Amino acid sequence: MSEKLSYFARDLIEKGEDFVIASVVDTKGSTPRKKGAVLLMKKDGSTIGTVGGGLLEAETEKLCRKTLETREKSRVYSFVLDEKQKGALDMGCGGDADVEIRYIDASDPGDFVDEFRLADTAYIFGGGHVAYALEPVLRHVDFKTVVIDDREEYANKERFPKAERTIAEPDFDHAFDHIETDEDSYIIIVTRGHRGDLQVLREALKRPFAYLGMIGSRRKNRLLYDELLKEGVSQELIDRVHAPIGLDIGSETPEEIAISIVAEIIKERAGKKQTGDTK
Repeated sequence: MSEKLSYFARDLIEKGEDFVIASVVDTKGSTPRKKGAVLLMKKDGSTIGTVGGGLLEAETEKLCRKTLETREKSRVYSFVLDEKQKGALDMGCGGDADVEIRYIDASDPGDFVDEFRLADTAYIFGGGHVAYALEPVLRHVDFKTVVIDDREEYANKERFPKAERTIAEPDFDHAFDHIETDEDSYIIIVTRGHRGDLQVLREALKRPFAYLGMIGSRRKNRLLYDELLKEGVSQELIDRVHAPIGLDIGSETPEEIAISIVAEIIKERAGKKQTGDTK
């Protein structure tokens, strides 16, 4: 849930106004938005957020309006997005999406309170030595953590037991297939090689983020930037990348590098909150 939507939900609860939350809880195949996308509807029918637009959004909004009337606590609705299948929405995506719709009683919001605590999410691409040292430090400074790697042995709950999620993808070209970033997302690229870094960076620059940092030397990073410039990525966008990642504190070991990364992220987060910038 984005910081903007979280503040909005908290404000409604403080005012004593009930509302409905629709959340994408699972997807298969190609879908307009991935797990974690959220839409909030007030009693007057106005909304904030999105579950993907098009017919999926239209049908979800209908169900939200119905839930405002019935006050049903929670139900999961399954949508088929392959128009070739019976009963499917005509969206041409070809996948499936499960959307949970919940009625939030402002006088008794229950477990929902835990969900709008304003913890930002750090997405760590690469599950090697640096990530292993970095993930617990990020949690200690109030980040939710998601670890993504192209090797299952480096992205699993045994290696990162307290991470919000661990995701093993077939390769880093699919690094964003099962996550949904927003303007409060912190993206950290620490894969095991230049190819993985380039794959993730290429996709990351197409998405919203609060912070994007990549490990590696200035020379190596310059080569990656040149490749992206040839592909049509703007220099303005590339200039938003923090690379080499982390504050320059002379770090060498994975643990020291982790500290330098977290220090830079804390600095960025603090500046963002002071200025109210969500870019």
